Amino acid sequence: MISIIIPAYNEEKRIINTLIKISNYMSTQDYEIIVVNDGSTDQTEFVVKTLNNPKIKLLNNPKNRGKGYSVKRGVYHACGDLILFSDADLSTPIEEFDKLKSYIDQGYGVVIGSRRTKGSDIKLKQPLYRRFLGKSFGLLVEYLAIKGIKDTQCGFKLFNGEIAKKSFSLQKINGFSFDVEVLVIAKKKFNASIKEVPVQWIDSAKESKVNALKESFHMLRDLLKIRLRF
Repeated sequence: MISIIIPAYNEEKRIINTLIKISNYMSTQDYEIIVVNDGSTDQTEFVVKTLNNPKIKLLNNPKNRGKGYSVKRGVYHACGDLILFSDADLSTPIEEFDKLKSYIDQGYGVVIGSRRTKGSDIKLKQPLYRRFLGKSFGLLVEYLAIKGIKDTQCGFKLFNGEIAKKSFSLQKINGFSFDVEVLVIAKKKFNASIKEVPVQWIDSAKESKVNALKESFHMLRDLLKIRLRF
């Protein structure tokens, strides 16, 4: 089974199209979609329920806890031998799944989509300041946490189910740096092999609810915590 985890915060406008696209693409496979509604204040919960699809599970956080917390909760409830987490906007199209899965089939424990490796296909770029913040964070990640990975923050990652369960069980960061923490745990605690794969990506910054500058400070703080912990 393939478990697809989607953290969602105030995604009433996009979540339906995302769920339909994923369901259609996975229709010939054994799959489940776990939407973790992270304390949304809009109609995210309602619109997910309107699909009435038994393949879609909805978990509701009573209040906003963060993307890291939501993905971790989704992994805990996942039943799949493979566990994919994807952003609710499908900035990386679900069609890229097979590309990642081919490396799992070769024996990799974790395969991550990347916007910064040769062969990536950026259909719509982020604003310049976001690209600058992203590249700066990437350099800090390589220096402080895990070497050899250019893009830890692309929201499209596929795990061997066992490695995902073990790694996320040790995750402590609830914010956006959870990606780095989980990759470090997978590699250093469980000796998982990690493959970074170029993917197609379309920026959706206009719809983003993230304050990039504010979150950058939080991510730097969390990165230092990861450094001290490992």
